Amino acid sequence: MYLAEKTGKLMPSEIRARYDVVQWLMFQMGNVGPMFGQSNHFRRYAPEKIQYAIDRYVNESRRLYNVMDTRLGESEYLGGNYSIADIATYPWAIGIRRDGEQLDSRPNLRRWLDAIAGRPAVEKGMAVMTDMPAPVAMDEKTRENLFGSKQYERR
Repeated sequence: MYLAEKTGKLMPSEIRARYDVVQWLMFQMGNVGPMFGQSNHFRRYAPEKIQYAIDRYVNESRRLYNVMDTRLGESEYLGGNYSIADIATYPWAIGIRRDGEQLDSRPNLRRWLDAIAGRPAVEKGMAVMTDMPAPVAMDEKTRENLFGSKQYERR
């Protein structure tokens, strides 16, 4: 928010439009990031597959995708015009592309993802990722580095 305000870019100066952007930025921070992150963790990294946790976070992620799809049926971008809200949310939301069926039922979300993906700066940024090595199976040392050695101990 500081950089957007300082540069006068990606954050409207008109107060109502500004708070629309802030609202959707907070939606990402308080909902999208935490819920999508937990969904990814329990589906891919948790050493123990806990079906309740997987279902809880996958279902909440789907609900949030529905909220976004509804909003994007009303507006071209989350905050009205392209803004920091879209920039913060896009990296979390592109994960839905792994599940074509989920994306097919959300045409507004698909349009938004395609529009952002086609922006030159986003294309340039995403191209950096193509040089990244493919993920490998996580060994115990990597798991310990990411999640701590005591995190999953039962007491």
